[in-house]
Amino acid sequence: MEKKTFLGIGWAFPVEFDYASGTVRRVSEIEDIAQSLTILLRTRPGERVMRPDYGCALDDLLFEPIDEGMFTFVKNLITNAVLYYEPRITLQEVNIATDPAMIQEGRVLIEVSFAVRSTNGRYNYVYDYYKREASIQPLL
Repeated sequence: MEKKTFLGIGWAFPVEFDYASGTVRRVSEIEDIAQSLTILLRTRPGERVMRPDYGCALDDLLFEPIDEGMFTFVKNLITNAVLYYEPRITLQEVNIATDPAMIQEGRVLIEVSFAVRSTNGRYNYVYDYYKREASIQPLL
């Protein structure tokens, strides 16, 4: 019997199959919203054929300096992406961790605070963004 939910039910990310039962693992409620935000922030605009404008262009910032200007730009990118593509939530704030040790290694933590519109429940979502150049990895 399928679980009823007013926040929606979707496929889990990454997609997982249960071959014994022939089903796909699915998520609902706040887990579905968190996975939706992960997909939104990881998708480059133009990557989806039927929705070429969907996504957040965080990868375009790979070679940009990590400074206050970049933080402001990232906040605007995320704010616009959530506004247009995640109608289940109301964005309240986007914060970026500015710990010098993390920035030195090219790691930026982005915290998205939001309220679920149908329940007014407040949640935080943390996206761990790495700004690293491509490197040669050994083949296993």
